[in-house]
Amino acid sequence: MTTKVPMPGAHAATVAARPNKSPRRSAAKSYKEESDDDEMAPPHSSKASQDEDDEDGSDSSDDEPLVKKAPKRAPATKAKAKAPVKKRKKSESDADDSDTEIDKPSRKAKPPPKKRVKKEVKSEDEMMDLDEKPSRAKKETKPKAAKVKKEEQEEEVYKWWEQDTPDDVEGDGSKKWDSLQHAGVLFPPAYVPAPSKVKILYDGKPVDLPPESEEVASFFATMLETDHAKNEVFQSNFFKDWLVVLKEHPPRNGVKIKEFAKCDFRPLAEHLEAEKAKVKRMSKAEKQAAKEAREKLEAPFATCMFNGRPENVGNFRVEPPGLFRGRGEHPKKGCVKRRVRPEDIVINIGEGEKVPVPGVPGKWKEVVHNNTVTWLAHWKENINGQCNAIKGKSDRDKFERARELKKHIDRIRQDYQADLKSKVMADRQRATAMYLIDKYALRAGNEKGEDEADTVGCCSLRLEHVTLDKSGLVILDFLGKDSIRYYKEIDDIDPQVFKNLRLFKAEPKKDTDMLFDRVTTSTMNNHLRSYMKGLTAKVFRTYNASTTFERELLGFEFKPNVLQQEKVNAYNSANKTAAELCNHQRAPPKSHAAGMAKMSLHIGYLKHQRMGMCRELFHLEPKLKKKYPEWAEPESDLEDDEKIQTFEDEYYKEKKKELTEGWERAKKTLEETGGTAEEIATRKEKADKKLAELEADYKIWVQHRKKAGYSFRGKEPDERKDLSADQLVKMIEKQADIISKTKLKANDKESLKTVSLTTSKINYLDPRITAAYCTRHDLPISLFFAKTLRKKFPWAMEVPADWRF
Repeated sequence: MTTKVPMPGAHAATVAARPNKSPRRSAAKSYKEESDDDEMAPPHSSKASQDEDDEDGSDSSDDEPLVKKAPKRAPATKAKAKAPVKKRKKSESDADDSDTEIDKPSRKAKPPPKKRVKKEVKSEDEMMDLDEKPSRAKKETKPKAAKVKKEEQEEEVYKWWEQDTPDDVEGDGSKKWDSLQHAGVLFPPAYVPAPSKVKILYDGKPVDLPPESEEVASFFATMLETDHAKNEVFQSNFFKDWLVVLKEHPPRNGVKIKEFAKCDFRPLAEHLEAEKAKVKRMSKAEKQAAKEAREKLEAPFATCMFNGRPENVGNFRVEPPGLFRGRGEHPKKGCVKRRVRPEDIVINIGEGEKVPVPGVPGKWKEVVHNNTVTWLAHWKENINGQCNAIKGKSDRDKFERARELKKHIDRIRQDYQADLKSKVMADRQRATAMYLIDKYALRAGNEKGEDEADTVGCCSLRLEHVTLDKSGLVILDFLGKDSIRYYKEIDDIDPQVFKNLRLFKAEPKKDTDMLFDRVTTSTMNNHLRSYMKGLTAKVFRTYNASTTFERELLGFEFKPNVLQQEKVNAYNSANKTAAELCNHQRAPPKSHAAGMAKMSLHIGYLKHQRMGMCRELFHLEPKLKKKYPEWAEPESDLEDDEKIQTFEDEYYKEKKKELTEGWERAKKTLEETGGTAEEIATRKEKADKKLAELEADYKIWVQHRKKAGYSFRGKEPDERKDLSADQLVKMIEKQADIISKTKLKANDKESLKTVSLTTSKINYLDPRITAAYCTRHDLPISLFFAKTLRKKFPWAMEVPADWRF
C-alpha cells in the first residue's frame, strides 16, 4: 500500500474500525491531518470536513488507525455510576475558543413583588432598558429537562475507553477484524452549471464553457477576492491546469483562451456569491428541511458493521474538487485538485460481504479483503500523490503513547546526554538532534522533492539554517511545516550541544550541506523504538506540549469569587505557551483591528453607563460617596465634560455608520438574490427603528450632559421607574463585572492574534487535561471544546479533577 505519511494538500479522512483483539474504541476523527491544506470548494458542492485557513488539523501519524464506537446500550450497573458527568455543565452549543461575543446586559422588566430585583443595563444596540423578564426564568426549566434526558441517553453509550486491553498497532500484520460491512464513501454532488446568461469573459467576449471547464473556472471565481487569487504562482498553476481541461472540453462558441490576463471571472463570481446569499437567506424551516435531507443522504455511510457491532465512521465524504492552496510559498499552490472518481478508490470489505455500489457512475478501482488493516477505502490525490485513507484509530492511543513516554523519558535523556560526547559521529549527531527535538519541540523532518515546498525539520536542517555566535547564542531560522517560519534565538543551549553544532558546521561543508549528514528520520525513529514500542520523534512534541500545558494550568490559583473570564484567560495563556513551543503561528486576522476598535468603543459605552448610574446614586443618596469613594472618581477617558461629550459624539457617529452600512449591505444582498419587496420593507423597518432609538438616546445625552442626577440608561426621568439606592448599588456592581470581563476578553484577543490555539488543542494537548481543569474550576467544557470536539473526544470528558497527564 502506498505511503500514509501526511503531506501538504492531503485530505486524511477517517473511519472507525476496531481491531479484533481489543474492545477499545476511539473517537472518530473529524479534523484534517495537520499537513492538510485548505482547498476552496465551490459553494454548490457538499460541505467537506475542513478547518479555517489559519488552523491545522490532526498531527496523528497516518499509520495509526482511529476508532470511534457507535452508540450502544450499556449495562444498567454502569449507567448509574456517572456522578462526575453531572458536576460539569455541558452545553450543546458550539463555543469558539477565542472569538466570544461581547456581554450585553438584558432588557427591562417589572420586578416580581417582594423578591430581590436583579437589574442590569440593556445592550448597546437597544440602548439601556432594565431587568430580565420573570418569564425567562420559567422558560429555562424545559431545556434543562431536555439536557438531563440527553445526558441519560449519552450514559447508555458503550464506553470502550473503560477497557484496559490496548489496541493492536496498525500495520503490524496482526488480524484486526473478522467481519466488515460498510456502504463505501459519499461522493460530492455533481457540478450545477451556471445559467446560460452567466458567462466568463475573454478579452471582453462571452465564453460559452461546457460544464467540465466551467466547473474549474468556478474554483477560481470563488476565490477572486482573496489574496490567493492575486498570487502569481497561484494564477500560473491554475491557468496551466485549466488549459489542460479546456483542451479536452473547449468553449462551445469557439473562443480560444490563451492568456490569463484577458480572462474576466467576475460574472461567474457574482453568480456564485448570489447563490451563497440565497442559502443564507433561507428560512429556519427551509434550513431544517435541508439539514434533514442531508442527514438522510449521509445516514447509510455514517456507520459500518465491524465484527457485528455498529461503528461510527469518522469521515465518509470524498473531498470536493477545488484549487490547492498550500501554505507559504508552496510551488503547487493553485493547482486543480481533480474530482475523485470510483476508478480512483480501493475498497476494503469483508470477504463474502456485499460490495457497496458507487454513488456516481463508474466502478471501484479494486476491492480487497485485508483484515490486517482498519481502513475502509483509500485513494491517491493528484497534487502530491498522497494516499487518502478512510480509516480508524483512537486519538486516545496517541496521547496514551505520549503518557507512556513519561516512564522512559529520564532514561532517554540520560542516554542522549551521554552520546553528545560519543566518539561515533553518527551517535553524536543523533544525540544532538534528539536534544533539539526534545528541548525545542522541533519536528523530525523528511527529505523533499524538487517540486515540493522547501520546508525542513531537525534531521533535514542545512548549515544555512543554524547561526552560531561567539557568545554561545544559537539562532535557528528556517521554513518549517506548511512553510511557517521557525525563528528562535537560544541563549541557554547546552554547552556540549553548541560545540557539536560548531563541529557539524566545520569546513569543508557548505551552507547548502546537511547539518546532520549521518542521521535520518528513519534511523532516529528506529533508535527510539528500542526504548518503547511505537515511540517516534513525533511523540516528543505531544508529550512536551501536553506536559507544558498541564504545568501552566496547575500553576494558576484563583480567588473564590474570581470572574469566569479570568479562568478562561488563564486557560488560553497556557494554551498559548504550548502553541508557541510548537511554533503554531498564524497571521493576524484581517478583521482584528476593526474588532478591537469595536470592543474598545463598547468598553467606553459600558463605562459611560456606569458613570450615569453612579451620578444617579449619589444624587439620590449623597452620603454614599463616603461608602463608595471609588465610584465618585471620574471614569478613565471620561474625566471631564469635554471628554464625555467627545465620547458621546464618537459613539453616536460610529453606531450610526454601523447601522447605516449594515442596512445598505442587507438591501444590496436582498436585491441581488431576488428578495421580495415585503422582505426589503421589513428589513428597512428594523433598521429605521434602531436608528430612531439611537437618535433619541443621543438627543437625551446632549440635553442632560450637565444634569447632576441624570442616569444614562436611555429614558427621560419622568418615563423611567425610580430605583432605590440598593438597586442602583447592585446594578453598578454588576456593571463593574461586565466591564472587567469585557476588558479581559479584549486583552485575551489581542494577545492571541498571532497564535493558533486550535492546532495544538486538537493535536498536541491531551483533552483530558482540559476536562480536568474544567472540573476543578467549575467551568463548562463548551467554553473550550465546541460540540464537534466533544464528539471527537468522548473518552476525555469524564475524568476527575485530580487527573494528571
